[in-house]
Amino acid sequence: MTSKTKVKLAINGGISFGAKLNLRQLQTIAEFLNEGEDIELTTFQQLYIEVEEDMLEIVMAKLKEVGLSSYPVGNYIKSLRTCNFCKGAEEEGMPVAIELNKLIAGRPVPFTLRPAYTGCPVGCGEPLVNDIGVMKVKDHYDLYIGGTAKGKNAKVGSLFLEQLTPEMLYKTIDKIIELYQLNGKKREPFAKFVERFGIDDIYRQVEIQ
Repeated sequence: MTSKTKVKLAINGGISFGAKLNLRQLQTIAEFLNEGEDIELTTFQQLYIEVEEDMLEIVMAKLKEVGLSSYPVGNYIKSLRTCNFCKGAEEEGMPVAIELNKLIAGRPVPFTLRPAYTGCPVGCGEPLVNDIGVMKVKDHYDLYIGGTAKGKNAKVGSLFLEQLTPEMLYKTIDKIIELYQLNGKKREPFAKFVERFGIDDIYRQVEIQ
């Protein structure tokens, strides 16, 4: 009997207060596990499961019905890593985080890209040590690029722009991602792309107005 091709799927509970899953969500995930199969928990607030390729759309629809978000695994932009919004949704900009995640998560890129968001300068979402980081400061947003948390070359990202409105934040990140998609080498991490291309040249290419 020929085994069916399986693909890996990343799942999380979306952007809300804390990283939480309810009973119905857990039961739905369990429906797609066979005896002896494991769920992989990643450091980026995601669960990995494997599903049959021809069932992918059905599985994703069922996950969505119970409030779960799902994304492709591989050379794509991961879902936005966030803080726990401990001071409240509006004060820490949860609607902006949700909109940003809709804009970028799941887009194909030369190499897996990790974006992060935090609603205040405490930085619980760790935006400074991820590829693209957003920090809400009072009523505006600071944008960092090129950070990395792994390996001996771990470093803090560079402040790219500060005091952005939500609209300018979305526009800027969208253009940076497009630049990376067009000019990044195959399997070139975003942090290395930023080093190679240069912050100043990225700024000129993005043409912020």
